[in-house]
Amino acid sequence: MTIRQHPELNERARHILKVLVESYIQDGQPVGSRNLARSSGLDLSAATIRNVMADLEDMGYIRAPHTSAGRIPTSQGYRLFVDALVNIKPLEQHAMHILQGQLKAERDPAALIQSASSLLSCITQLTGVVSLPRRNPSSIRQIEFLSLSSRQVLAILVMNRNEVQNRIIQLDADVSSSELQQAANFLNERLIGKDLQQARAALLEEMREHRVDMNRMMLSAIELGEKTVADLGDQKQDEDCVIAGETNLMGYDDLSDITKLRELFAAFTRKRDILGLLDKCLQADGVKIFIGRESGQAVFDECSLVTAPYEVDGEQLGVLGVIWPETHSV
Repeated sequence: MTIRQHPELNERARHILKVLVESYIQDGQPVGSRNLARSSGLDLSAATIRNVMADLEDMGYIRAPHTSAGRIPTSQGYRLFVDALVNIKPLEQHAMHILQGQLKAERDPAALIQSASSLLSCITQLTGVVSLPRRNPSSIRQIEFLSLSSRQVLAILVMNRNEVQNRIIQLDADVSSSELQQAANFLNERLIGKDLQQARAALLEEMREHRVDMNRMMLSAIELGEKTVADLGDQKQDEDCVIAGETNLMGYDDLSDITKLRELFAAFTRKRDILGLLDKCLQADGVKIFIGRESGQAVFDECSLVTAPYEVDGEQLGVLGVIWPETHSV
């Protein structure tokens, strides 16, 4: 996380801003000078506090909502609080053990990611998000075809991570077992070592350049290969990220505008905007925080997002995070 410098604020102004932010986070109510005078721990009058608050407002760190006599933090105020004023306490050991017990490494990866997202949501009572691991595409090790009937074939792709992908293909004409073997040999010669997208491009290029000179066997082989890699290559993971606790955000006044809430839930459904944010954080050094419009995504203007990458054996594979209304803290 990048620490921004704010030389225009002296220690007294920083302390008052810190107390104001913490008070607003706790109570959700605008903070007045009298309350700040009592809770700041400084021997200052309410009038002096008001003068400091006026300076903070002029600098854009706090603002007055509506006609309220109190003040609340702005995005700029939250940013200073996060960068330079907040005190981060390490998680106690026993709490760490409890969390580790709920995230058992022997679980299926998909179940583990679902548990992590749900756990984030449960702990914070907000929205938890976890992106699925991003790995380099698998390459083809072997292609086989198994005849199920005269016009039905099982295509078997063995990938370099010992993944096996199967697809049942319907043909327009009868194909014998020997023709299937010839087709498999033809495709293996050209596609081994390529990922599915590269394999599809290679087949289309082969067809484009040599179609006139191809015999029936070659055309059948390419047709089989194209159907196999097109169908399998277009299949994406069911989810690129897992989201839990979306409805937790419905209880916050900050998101009471039904139009904004509907847009936010639409973003949760399509996931593209969230994935774009998580991708920005994949190579981040530790925790990264977006406050309001810092995300660059208009749909999250009223929200904040805190993320951290996760890794396996030293390789960063994905990102986990929490989304919450901009004017509240995790």
